Amino acid sequence: MRIAVVHRDRCHPKKCGTECILYCPRVRTGDETVIIGEAGTAVVSEELCVGCGICIKKCPFSAIDIVSLPEELPHPTHRYGRNAFALYGLPIPVKGKVTGLLGPNGIGKSTSIQILSGALRPNMGELDREVPWKEILSHYAGTELFEYLRMVSDGRVKTATKPQYIDYIPKVFLGTVGDLLKTTDERGQLARYVEAFSLSPLLDRAIDSLSGGELQRVAICACLSRQADFYFLDEITPFLDIYQRMAAAALIRELAAERPLMIVEHDLAILDLLADAVHIAYGKPAVFGIITQPKGVRVGINQYLEGYLAEENMRFRDYEVVFESRLHGERPELEPLVEIPALEKAYDGFRLEVRGGAIRKGEILGVVGPNGIGKTTLARLLAGEEKPDRGSMPPALTISYKPQYLKADSEETVEEVLRGATNRFETSFYQHEVLEPLALAPILASPVKTLSGGELQRLAIARCLSREADLYILDEPSAHLDVEQRVKLPRVVRSLAQEREAGILVIDHDIYLIDILSEGLMVFSGDPGRHGVAEGPFPMREGMNRFLQTLGITFRRDKSGRPRINKPGSFLDREQRASGTYYYSEISKG
Repeated sequence: MRIAVVHRDRCHPKKCGTECILYCPRVRTGDETVIIGEAGTAVVSEELCVGCGICIKKCPFSAIDIVSLPEELPHPTHRYGRNAFALYGLPIPVKGKVTGLLGPNGIGKSTSIQILSGALRPNMGELDREVPWKEILSHYAGTELFEYLRMVSDGRVKTATKPQYIDYIPKVFLGTVGDLLKTTDERGQLARYVEAFSLSPLLDRAIDSLSGGELQRVAICACLSRQADFYFLDEITPFLDIYQRMAAAALIRELAAERPLMIVEHDLAILDLLADAVHIAYGKPAVFGIITQPKGVRVGINQYLEGYLAEENMRFRDYEVVFESRLHGERPELEPLVEIPALEKAYDGFRLEVRGGAIRKGEILGVVGPNGIGKTTLARLLAGEEKPDRGSMPPALTISYKPQYLKADSEETVEEVLRGATNRFETSFYQHEVLEPLALAPILASPVKTLSGGELQRLAIARCLSREADLYILDEPSAHLDVEQRVKLPRVVRSLAQEREAGILVIDHDIYLIDILSEGLMVFSGDPGRHGVAEGPFPMREGMNRFLQTLGITFRRDKSGRPRINKPGSFLDREQRASGTYYYSEISKG
């Protein structure tokens, strides 16, 4: 079975001369295999198309995808229209359990939740009529979804949702944090959640004045406070530090004991800790998505990393994600870039102490610690934008900085932004080492203001790394990136570090990304918002031990080499705590 998708936001017939029509072999024989439709964009006939792929190669804007589905599938669960995205399968909510959805962005996870919440009636691929619920239910007779969908069809399912892109919340709600949360207090748990998420100081603040991390905590609190039959949380980790992620995970597990709860999460450490089972979503983003039957969380995550689904006998990725233990010995011997002396910097109510250490040329350092602990202050000191109160900084470095919070208000296109950052845009190195792994080529003609959160993040990373600098600082580059994109990020960063012999600091709370990427670790500790202490860089294992000990959690590596959080109080957890080994670089049996 073959499907054709035309990405209408990229299709510009007036600019390209309709090469998809001119070069189509079937059109040349007289068939109307490709035409320009009423909307002014290309329309491809799936019935007439022979799948030659010429139109795909000729389209200068990468606006056409024609794919043969990887297996014999029934009709789609839902399709958005002719030449539009198609979803196959649905995840299954289970009472008393957390069900995870794992897959790339644009693969149909949000569509699935819209169907399960009753916001979208599945059309079963029928585009010319509204499919009655009786017909839809007949397709699910005898399956685990039948009873649940029958409740949806009767309007008996109330859903509480935490959206993926929280920056939309201030656009639909005006008022204070307290005003918003009062409208969601349907279970009598609001006071406890406010305390757990440290929201008391924010209650009188206007919603539109919150930072991304503050808004994320408010959104999670609001969702969990509602009385619902089904809870869905779409990415809880962006902009939250590891302490806040662990607090959110504990409250979610508690609620899931009573109600079905489903979560989409790209931080695999948190997903591993939270979920009882996972559905893998695979396919081609923005073209089609297939959702598997539920799998055990350990098996499911490992199969996803391997790129091979054993039960389905399906390879959906041509490479395996490997966690390299080679990076976790001693730090490599490299030429120093800058020696940071012992420093102090004080502001009103906050003081940062820097214990001192060396940043080396060509080295990638992970930077870990809670929010509000002084990581951005150190960046400003290194750039010469701030002067220390005690200690003398070496000559200021040229720094390229990607901030944590991004703005999407520019009329410029992606290509214009990148050409403004580098004169190497046309080189093969830039095309293969930056644009391809960050998947920016298909959106080069898109205005910045139209980008999704993940697209905007990838652009910001590319722009930061495109500038000429001595030191690159990436502040939470994992936010809104899916697992596939996080896996490709190290390639881009390593390539640049080796080519330019620049130092690179990566500030992030995703332990997996830090584990894959870093050759050493800077550890921030102290009292967030009041006092921060920066130590290191340390070798990875020593630094992770220091960091995880402050968190009170232990990590092991399973047979795949993947770091996993030990269950609190388990044998391995107790054994590692007793030995003071909070972070294992060796492979363990579990």
